[in-house]
Parts: sequence; structure tokens; C-alpha cells
Amino acid sequence: MNKGKRSVSAVLVGMALITGNCGVYSPYGAQTSGASSYSVAAFEMLTPLATASSALTLTEALRDRIQRQSTLRLVDEAGELQFTGEIIAWEVTPVNVQGDETAASNRLTIGLSIHYENTKDLDLGFDRNFSRFADYSSDLDLLQVEDALVEDIGAQLSQDIFNASLGNW
Repeated sequence: MNKGKRSVSAVLVGMALITGNCGVYSPYGAQTSGASSYSVAAFEMLTPLATASSALTLTEALRDRIQRQSTLRLVDEAGELQFTGEIIAWEVTPVNVQGDETAASNRLTIGLSIHYENTKDLDLGFDRNFSRFADYSSDLDLLQVEDALVEDIGAQLSQDIFNASLGNW
């Protein structure tokens, strides 16, 4: 009987040591620092080529990512975890230039500047730039594929921002 109690005690001590320095995590693996709410302000457009609908799509991508991958509750006012951002880059460049000097593809690159504030643990906050791109055929006009490209890039950017803020391992 004493041996069983020691084994249970050893397991509990081991678990406490393993999880003791890791902070507060949600069941989804997000480091929430004990916060229960978050807010994402609508992204501002600091580049003239970005559209209002794209800014909204990118903002919603981050809101949805955090909601799906954490137990945090989205609030309209300032949450315990606060995200604000600006679209700082919106560039279309030719890629895969062929022998006749025409591009087979074009690349849309979107850059965001994100300010993250964790009111529960100020050391976890940051100001950081994120950038992602997607290629599309040069036979297509950007307006034909813009919505799909922004959704794809938004998914990538939202995962990068989530990993940098709440996936802080």
C-alpha cells in the first residue's frame, strides 16, 4: 500500500514539475495566461492598393482562428488579449519569368503589422510584422482571383499570428 501511494505521489510531483513552468493553457494548446476574452480591432489599410473588403477578410480570419483554436470569448470592447493591426504591404510581382520574358505567374504579397497586448502578462505582448503570399496565373486579372487569394493568405497569416501570440511555447 505504501508503495502505491509513493507511485501516485511521484506521478503527481512529476506532472506538477512538467506543467509548472508552462503558464496557463487552454485544452486546445493556446497559452491564454488565464485570460477569458480577446478582441481584434478592424485592420487599418496603410497601403492604397488594399481594399476595405480585404481588410475585413483578414480581420475576420484572425478572429475566427482564435475562436476555433482556443477557449477565449470574442468581445467588442477591449479584451484581456488585444490585437490591433494595419495592412502595410500589398504587392503584386511577376514570378516564373519564361524565355520570352513574360511571367507565367504573379504573386500577391500581403504584409500586416500586428500589435498584441496581453493584459494578464505584459511580457508576452509584441509589435511584429507578418507577411505571406500566394501565386496566381498571369492569364488572370487580380480582380478575378483576389477574394480567394486574400482568404488563402488570411488563413496563413492568422495561423502565424496565433502561433506567435497564443502558441507561445
